[in-house]
Amino acid sequence: MTVKRTALITGGTGCLGRAIAVALHDAGHDVIVTYHSSESATREWVKEEAAKGRTFAMYKVNVADFDACQALARKLEEDGRQIDILVNNAGITRDASLRKMSAQNWADVMHSNLDSMFNMTQPLCGPMADRGWGRIVNISSVNGSKGAFGQTNYAASKAGIHGFTKSLALEVARKGVTVNTVSPGYLATRMVQAVPPEVMQEKILPQIPVGRLGEPDEIGALIAFICSDAAGFMTGSNVAMNGGQHMY
Repeated sequence: MTVKRTALITGGTGCLGRAIAVALHDAGHDVIVTYHSSESATREWVKEEAAKGRTFAMYKVNVADFDACQALARKLEEDGRQIDILVNNAGITRDASLRKMSAQNWADVMHSNLDSMFNMTQPLCGPMADRGWGRIVNISSVNGSKGAFGQTNYAASKAGIHGFTKSLALEVARKGVTVNTVSPGYLATRMVQAVPPEVMQEKILPQIPVGRLGEPDEIGALIAFICSDAAGFMTGSNVAMNGGQHMY
């Protein structure tokens, strides 16, 4: 029987964040989603899910801001919420070739995608270790392993996530806390599906041996397993789910 625990998903308002939230809820957990600048959209989605019998709590935080994450941790404690599962999913892109990339676009991506790993995990990991159980899942990307034109900032940030994962996994392995990376490929999200059809058919899908985009629900199901008791022997892993686009 699944033990009911509390999960927090950063960037819980995007297609992937929502799918992860639903998967963890349906696995029997209480689920908190965070947002930064999309409060109205988040509230609308939470309302829609409530009509289906799923209840999600919402908290606002800028994951790129260390002090804001510390404040969130204090607020959660004040509200009596003990975080057992953390999914670091929030991230952004600011694509450009390196010769055209601004220092600000480099910094913004690093702060949101990589610094956020430290900012969110640092205040929540210690209590997990003290209690003797925890699951931390860090969302990277296929492009963190294979690279992508115009994404030196994004690929560097996503590659750095797994170094963070492996080192933290060593620190907390004997405390009952597992730390893993999930690296999705191209998913059927609003952003990807907005790509012109000719680009999708001629550029993107030919790279994917299974011949289709991944579904956010497929990533959600994988993460629900990683966060389960059954996955307790799995830590420090980088799990690729990319339709065969990049094998390593």
